[in-house]
Amino acid sequence: MPEIVQTTVFRLDELSDAAKEKARAWYREGGFDSDWHDAVYEDFQRIAEILGLALKTRTIRLMGGGARQTPCIWFRGFWSQGDGACFETFYSYQKEAPRRIREYAPQDTELHRIADGLQAVQRRNFYQLRAEASHRGHYYHEYCMSISVERDSPSWQDMTADAEEAITEALRDLARWLYQQLEREYDHLSSDEAVDDSIAANQYTFTETGRRFG
Repeated sequence: MPEIVQTTVFRLDELSDAAKEKARAWYREGGFDSDWHDAVYEDFQRIAEILGLALKTRTIRLMGGGARQTPCIWFRGFWSQGDGACFETFYSYQKEAPRRIREYAPQDTELHRIADGLQAVQRRNFYQLRAEASHRGHYYHEYCMSISVERDSPSWQDMTADAEEAITEALRDLARWLYQQLEREYDHLSSDEAVDDSIAANQYTFTETGRRFG
């Protein structure tokens, strides 16, 4: 014979403090939207364009049978040694990048520093430097980027002695910057306040102990 079992369910604000923490832990484990980082990626793509980076793309197959192109950006975080972010790109000189990055992100002094550094080394090489960054290995951090630098000089002039290191470090600094933005976004979205708002908006309910119901 089938039985009817009645369970009393609670909204988050009706739970004890201990039960609230359990409910929040459930949301942080599985309730996050898999695309939570999209806004950070979009911002980074705009910044990359301003600095002269043409991010490589890869094809993602969609469940409906179609496909879309997505930038070659990867990260892993945020609690283990070796966590970080990296990307694949082509780089060449972009006119007025320092001015444009200040217009786009007026308060971000790290981006200003990166843009100024790229401008300075390009100036020393008559704006002829080009670079390519590719991912290598099984991890995702700035040192997983294999970076090659060359000077596209019509008279076959060598690049200055500091050029390869300057470009390489600028791209790695940009990967570090990206990771910091991702970590900041994750910390914001996983804060008690943001989690509580999301649980309330989705009208999730829980048992008295904070276990997700339904």
